[in-house]
Parts: sequence; structure tokens; C-alpha cells
Amino acid sequence: MKQVDLTYQTMLAELAQRSMDAAWTADFPPAGRFQRVVVKERAYWYFDIPDGKGGKTRRYVGPANDPEIAQRVETHQQQKDDLRARRRMVSSLTREGGMIAPDPMSGDIVEVLATGGLFRLRGVLIGTVAFQTYAGILGVRLPLAALLTGDADIAQDHAISHEVEDSLPPIVELLQGIDPTFRPVPHRSGSTASSAFQNATGYRVEFLTSNRGSDDYIDQPSRMPALGGASADPLRFLDFLIRDPVRTVLLHKSGIPVTVPDPARYAVHKLIVASRRRTEGDSALKRDKDIRQAALLFEALEQTRRLSDLALVYNEAWERGPAWQDGIRSGAGMLTAKQRDHLADSLRVGAIQIREDITMPF
Repeated sequence: MKQVDLTYQTMLAELAQRSMDAAWTADFPPAGRFQRVVVKERAYWYFDIPDGKGGKTRRYVGPANDPEIAQRVETHQQQKDDLRARRRMVSSLTREGGMIAPDPMSGDIVEVLATGGLFRLRGVLIGTVAFQTYAGILGVRLPLAALLTGDADIAQDHAISHEVEDSLPPIVELLQGIDPTFRPVPHRSGSTASSAFQNATGYRVEFLTSNRGSDDYIDQPSRMPALGGASADPLRFLDFLIRDPVRTVLLHKSGIPVTVPDPARYAVHKLIVASRRRTEGDSALKRDKDIRQAALLFEALEQTRRLSDLALVYNEAWERGPAWQDGIRSGAGMLTAKQRDHLADSLRVGAIQIREDITMPF
């Protein structure tokens, strides 16, 4: 796997910082004011914006103990945007640096959700659109065959959605601003709530949340107050994927600051997800894609000397119990013999680095 030149890795880091600065400035204009608020014995930052009628509108910012947020609270009046320079950087990174730009529809959808506040409200971009950002995060060139998609998947923790006391604008309106044919998809349970939206060409935007409770909730959409009227499908194993996400930039237009799963978590999660898919039709194609993406990330993590990260999250998943172990074991069994050998070597090296024992899935 060919590595991305260090020049372009450095450029991506600068683009990410500038994009985050620009998004921050758009969300929190100089006319507003930050307020520190204690909710259930935990401190959070909120932002009050004058509404022009003597009142104010309050936005959730994030936990008060987040050092990056604290620094931005102090300096938000000083931040500047350089749109043209960032567009040139995106062009260089994708045309010359070997990094990946999303298809225009995916990029426009993520952009409008980001502008609406999705990532400020601690949403996480998952699925193949998130996978496309790993070329920049890991500094490797990923093959295009593993990057094609016709959907965008968004996750948010259920508790966070209920606690932030803020929300995206109506999701339907945001999506119809991109393509007027977007409509809510009737839920398979018969519920009037929708967790997915689709346009006339079949592009699908789906919202997901974690389920660590009863299986009674699996086929019922969860109410998500922060998602602008959208509900979310509760899924097993999703809490593992979106734990400790990382900030990066999606290479669309002038760069979109996004939050995505840690690549090591994504790889291990894909093994589990692949094991639970059916073996025919679209499910079989998705299963093959899951395994391909996992194998590519295992290789990239080895090449970039991040095997301790892999070993840590692998152990975390394995120790969650028999259902997790069965999923990992079954998914790993779908790798080629060569890929399994590489994974085993990687886990052994990672185990030495973190000084923990590793139970192999095969």
C-alpha cells in the first residue's frame, strides 16, 4: 500500500484546522456570547445569539472539560476564514496528493448537515463516506473500489441526543435543499417515525443509534430530539464503533470538518457487521465490502505503526462477551488466509506493545 507524501499529509492537517475554524466562526458569530451551564452536575458550554427582538437563541457547544472547545471559546472572535485558499488545498490533496474526495451528492449532504450543527451536536459520520477520510488520517492511498457508495450513514448516541437540549433544523428541509425529491422512507416496523430519507435516484441517508438494552427495541425507531425530526434505528455493537471518535476533514469544496470513528474501531466493527449479514443479494455485496474495508485498514494500521491501537480496541471488543467473540471469529474467517496471517501477526505485535495478552479469533 503506497503512502501519501508527507507534504500532503501536512497540508491535510492545515486544511482540517482551517475548516474547523471556519465552521466554528459560522456557528458562533462575534455578536453572540458563550455561557457555561451546569446540567446534572456536569458543566457544558452553550452559546447565546441575540434574536433581534430582545431575546436570544441558545445553542449547545460541548463539554466544558474539552480542551479544544475551551481554547476556541477564548479565541473565537479572532478566527478568520480563507475560503479560496482552502479550496486550493482540497484540490491539491485530491488531484496530486492521492487522497479521496466524496461523490458530489455525499459531499453536499454532509456539508448541509455539518452546517446545520450535526457534528457540534456530537453526531458521527459512519459507513463508506467516513472510510473515505482514512486515507488522510492514516496517510495511505486507498483503492477506489472500496470507496464507492450510494448512501450516507449518521450515528448519534441516544443519551446525547436527549441531553444536549438543541437540535438540527428539520432534516427533510435540509435534504430537500439539496434535492427536492428527498422523502422520508416508511419504517419497516410500520411506525410513523422515519430513520431514513431517500431521493428519486435511490440515494439514501440513514440515522442510527446504539442499542445496549433489550432486543425489543431493535426493530423500533428511537426518538432522537437533536436530529431535527429524524428518528434513528438502534443497532447492536454501534456504541463500540462511535466511542472516542476522531475529528478530520472531508475533502469536499473548501473542506468540511467531520467526526468519524477511530479507524481501528472501524476495522474491528466491520468484521462483526460482516458476520451478521445474509449471504445473498445486496447483503452479500455489503458483506464483501465490509471485509475488504476491514482488511485494508488492518494493512494500513500495520504499515503506519498503529498496531497498539488495533490491539487495544480488539481486546476491548473481545472482552465484551460471547456474542462479540462469535462476530469477530466469524468475520475474521471471511478474510483470505494471507489476510488472516497478517492480522494475527499484527495482533501479536500490538499485544507486545500494550503488554496485554491477545486471544486470536482463529
